[in-house]
Amino acid sequence: MDVRIGITQSPKEIELELSDDTDRDGLLKEIDALLGKGDGVCWLTDRRGRRVGVPVPKIAYVEVGTSREDRRVGFGAP
Repeated sequence: MDVRIGITQSPKEIELELSDDTDRDGLLKEIDALLGKGDGVCWLTDRRGRRVGVPVPKIAYVEVGTSREDRRVGFGAP
């Protein structure tokens, strides 16, 4: 599963590829709770075990997508 986080006052995004067994609904609830609280750090672990922390007040948006294997580009795309 791909997660993209936009940071306020920065043109760059943080892109993470989480493990395929990550619970999408659980992740969305966790992110929603953190954003509702307004402070703290959002910690995510990618598929290689790297932990990334983003201060919640600096988060502009969070995009949760599908895994890269599900995206098809080119002539084989449906």
